[in-house]
Amino acid sequence: MLRRTFLLIVFIALGFGTYAQKPMNIGYVDMEYILENVPEYQQASTQLDQRVEDWQIEIEQKRNEIAEMKSSLENERALLTPELIEEREEEIAYQQEQATEYEQKRFGPKGDYMIQKRQLIKPIQDQVFAAVQEIAETRNFDFIFDRNAESGMLFAKNRFDLSDQVLRSINRAANRRQIETKQEELELERAEARTAEEDEELSAREQAIQDRKNEREALIEERRRKQDSIKEARQKKFEERRERILRERQEKRDSIQAARTKKDTIN
Repeated sequence: MLRRTFLLIVFIALGFGTYAQKPMNIGYVDMEYILENVPEYQQASTQLDQRVEDWQIEIEQKRNEIAEMKSSLENERALLTPELIEEREEEIAYQQEQATEYEQKRFGPKGDYMIQKRQLIKPIQDQVFAAVQEIAETRNFDFIFDRNAESGMLFAKNRFDLSDQVLRSINRAANRRQIETKQEELELERAEARTAEEDEELSAREQAIQDRKNEREALIEERRRKQDSIKEARQKKFEERRERILRERQEKRDSIQAARTKKDTIN
């Protein structure tokens, strides 16, 4: 770390000496931020995390089995012959060795996790490096660093952060592969011609439009709810009035029927 930092300081100092008559153009990228915003990486990372979880479960199960073997031996030691004890101890030692080898195979420096992690990151790194090179050549940068590498970068102004530009370049490359019509090609060319600031302004306008649309939809929904509420109240009032009329009619019929029954009884 210190050696890298020292070499970087010397390198920049030499650069300043070489370009004493010309201001240096320096930028940086945040590789972690870029990876977090590349869908392909996130999908592959999720799959790798699932594999890691499965491997850890297997290792834990093996450890539990060995612990049970040790516990069983200790409980039965007094009842076993020296030969059986030695045999059981050798079996436990063998199982421990197998578990250690399996753990190294999965999580060691040259294990499956490190190999698959490198395989996962490399395609994205290649895209990032290609995008960085394109941006460096287009905007004439002298140096571009990764702020997360052991480069000794302690501070950098946000205006030097090229991460969003790198993401835009990666997305543009992906969009180019998906172009099917001439219209899509023209729209992509117009999008690529926009600067990051113009993209931000466009996003702000689109967000404002979306906000207004959401407000209109909310107002429409509120009016619909009020209308539904009024309609429900009217329907309820109608049902109550109808039920009252039917009840009164039934009471009248019952009263007439009762009177006729009483008259028939008297006669």
